[in-house]
Amino acid sequence: MKASSKHVALLRGINVGGKNMLPMKELAAMFVKAGCGDVTTYIQSGNVVFSAEDKVVAGLGGGIAKRVEERFGIRVPVVLRTAAEIDAAIRGNPFLEAGASEEMLHVCFLADRPGKDLVAGLDAGRSSPDAFAVAGREIYMQLVNGAAKTKLTNAYFDSKLKTVSTMRNWRTVLKLAEMMRQGCAR
Repeated sequence: MKASSKHVALLRGINVGGKNMLPMKELAAMFVKAGCGDVTTYIQSGNVVFSAEDKVVAGLGGGIAKRVEERFGIRVPVVLRTAAEIDAAIRGNPFLEAGASEEMLHVCFLADRPGKDLVAGLDAGRSSPDAFAVAGREIYMQLVNGAAKTKLTNAYFDSKLKTVSTMRNWRTVLKLAEMMRQGCAR
C-alpha cells in the first residue's frame, strides 16, 4: 500500500450569508467515499483536511465539485493544497514579514499558477489602502478595512488571472496547517 499524505480542500462560498448551504457531515462523507482517510472539517465554510494517496487526489477536486452539484445543486470550486504547500504559504507571507497585523491578513488560494503577463495586469491601487502580493498559486492580502469592504475579490482575481480562487483569513490558514500537523485532531 502506498503512503498517504495530508491535504486540505478549500471550497469557495460554502455556507456564507445563508447561501450555498452544505452540511459539513455530508461533505466529509463525500471525501470518505472518494477514498480519503482521516477526514475532518474545520468551521462551516468548506475546509476539509484529509489524507489520501496521490492517485486519489489527482481527480478529487473536480470529483467533489461534481458530487456537490449533483447532490445540492450548487457549483462550488474546490482548490487543493498539500500540507507542505500550506506550510510554504505561511512562511512566504510578505505582509507578515513586514509586521502587519494578523487580523488584516488573508490568502487567496489559486487553482492554477497565473502567467506573469496576467499578474502584471492586476491593478495594485484597485482597493487602496488594501494591498496584495502574488506568489505562485497564492495571493497574499493585507485588507485594512476587512474582507467585506475590499474590491480585491475572488471575482476580480478569477477574471484577471484566468483561474479559480478561494480566500481564507490568516487565522483559518494557521488552523488548517495545525490540523494537518496534528493528524487532523480538532
